[in-house]
Amino acid sequence: MSFSSTPARLTLLALLSATTVYCFYRSRRLKLLELSTNANRGKLFFVSQTGTSKTLARQLHDLLNSNGLSFELVDLKSYEPEDLAKESLVLIIASTWEDGKPPAGAEFFANWLAESADDFRVGSLLLSKCRFAVFGVGSRGYGDSFNAVARDFSRRLRGLGGNEILPIGEGDVDGGALDGVFEEWSREIVKALKVSGLENGISVEQSFNGGIGDDFYSDEDDDNEDDMESVVVDLEDIAGKAPFRKLGGATAETNGKLSNGPKEMVTPVIRANLEKQGYKILGSHSGVKICRWTKSQLRGRGGCYKHSFYGIESHSRCMEATPSLACANKCVFCWRHHTNPVGKSWQWKMDDALEIVNSALDQHKKMIKQMKGVPGVTQERLAEGLSPRHCALSLVGEPIMYPEINTLVDELHTRRISTFLVTNAQFPDKIKMLKPITQLYVSVDAATKESLKAVDRPLFGDFWERFTDSLTALRDKHQRTVYRLTLVKGWNTEELDAYFELFSLGQPDFVEIKGVTYCGSSATSKLTMENVPWHADVKAFSEAIALKSKGEYEVACEHAHSCCVLLAKTDKFKVNGQWFTWIDYEKFHDLVASGKSFDSTDYMAATPLWAVYGAEEGGFDPVQARYRKERNHRPKP
Repeated sequence: MSFSSTPARLTLLALLSATTVYCFYRSRRLKLLELSTNANRGKLFFVSQTGTSKTLARQLHDLLNSNGLSFELVDLKSYEPEDLAKESLVLIIASTWEDGKPPAGAEFFANWLAESADDFRVGSLLLSKCRFAVFGVGSRGYGDSFNAVARDFSRRLRGLGGNEILPIGEGDVDGGALDGVFEEWSREIVKALKVSGLENGISVEQSFNGGIGDDFYSDEDDDNEDDMESVVVDLEDIAGKAPFRKLGGATAETNGKLSNGPKEMVTPVIRANLEKQGYKILGSHSGVKICRWTKSQLRGRGGCYKHSFYGIESHSRCMEATPSLACANKCVFCWRHHTNPVGKSWQWKMDDALEIVNSALDQHKKMIKQMKGVPGVTQERLAEGLSPRHCALSLVGEPIMYPEINTLVDELHTRRISTFLVTNAQFPDKIKMLKPITQLYVSVDAATKESLKAVDRPLFGDFWERFTDSLTALRDKHQRTVYRLTLVKGWNTEELDAYFELFSLGQPDFVEIKGVTYCGSSATSKLTMENVPWHADVKAFSEAIALKSKGEYEVACEHAHSCCVLLAKTDKFKVNGQWFTWIDYEKFHDLVASGKSFDSTDYMAATPLWAVYGAEEGGFDPVQARYRKERNHRPKP
């Protein structure tokens, strides 16, 4: 055939034109693919209060990236909810906070979602092009409000026309299986997205909406287009047909094993958070930490209020520990910022009491040895630290929840280690069954039902009855008992009469009144420095409540550095005008070993004058050398 003829030339030109057009569209598609991959990535949102949801979201983000799935990690508090209609794929990791509400940072998004879903003018097609999945982070200890935020997000998104690609995943931060449940849910997410061809740079919009335009050409030959389309599966079909079950139940897989049995209390996320704060985790549910006052007295710079009030040797001989990191409250002044688990009852794997004591002593000694070489630490004090004589069971959580608490206390007493145990007044039956404790504390954080709920944020619905029953149970104890009041300005300092009325329930030997310690800003607490009372405020409160007792209680000691004051029962601990608030620890251990009954007056000891209320030293041991940092102190009133 001759190409010199006009028909031949026209045929060649037509062929070249078609080829040029094909190449143009092919190159255009490749360019648009590249742009679309960057501009239309899926969104991975997190709603976090204590950092757990944020940590999980980062883990999922890494997993998605490693599988060629491009997602943008976004804190929901910085996202404009009006843009949600533009999204094609959304993953949300949401935590639930107080009373089933979202953390403060997500309130605006949650309100917008609720208002839009309930507004008939918005319609149920707003999110018709958006596929989503939600994973909730919460605590089953809160009953009906467990993962309420995640459930609400799921329901509202569906109400606006969104297509849920997988059933909601539900993680329990206090059930011990959060990480395993989340890992399984994450694997299902990746599996669903990979089946839909979202890996290797293919954008979300292309996979779900059939390409950028009708004139889009495939990278493959035209003859294979139909075959390619037949492989793509709609994620709605996956959600409806895949053998996927709702997560978070007792039979969910955890690290490849069925978790039908008791779970560990300390999950990897909780462990990481607590270890970051300096806690040494013992076994699966216990902890120990070296106190700042231990470090201070090791250096000869003063001891804590327990040294001033009760004669405890803070310098390395006092071990702060707990057999239960879990608690039944989420107090507004929690030092741990709620990184520890919560629960109403013991539902976890249980470690042996002897192993807990041995591990605690080993870890404590290791931490003491790390003080070697620190300025001011003498070899004598360091050597004493290798033989702790006191154990403060008040580190974190609720130690009385541990089912073998009596066995653990016996083990400590056998080693002639005294015990100070603090309970949060939610387990009265546990108080009743306790064996003799050197000194038993009950936290009295508020004096009325309403303020106690606001301050302690308890899990139990009958928290007030449990609280008052716990105080009553304290009255029947023969050893030393203490009410511990933590004053928070603006929260619980205006209830003087109500506090005094509670004294008659437990008739404690002592009342410790302490100003709240400010632990820095946190998403888990609304407290600021304005809520911290001055020592003068604590003294005024203490004197006023002692006056109301008409001589039954008097202000006995103070520790100005800790902003703490001690009231003591006058008829018991004031003998011939001298206070006997200190403890004869050797006498206590002899009494315990004897097996005979005894009471708090049998092992009391004289209080040194420097620790008595009103002394010039303000509760500071004169054998120590006080160091003051250079700062602008507020003048004394």
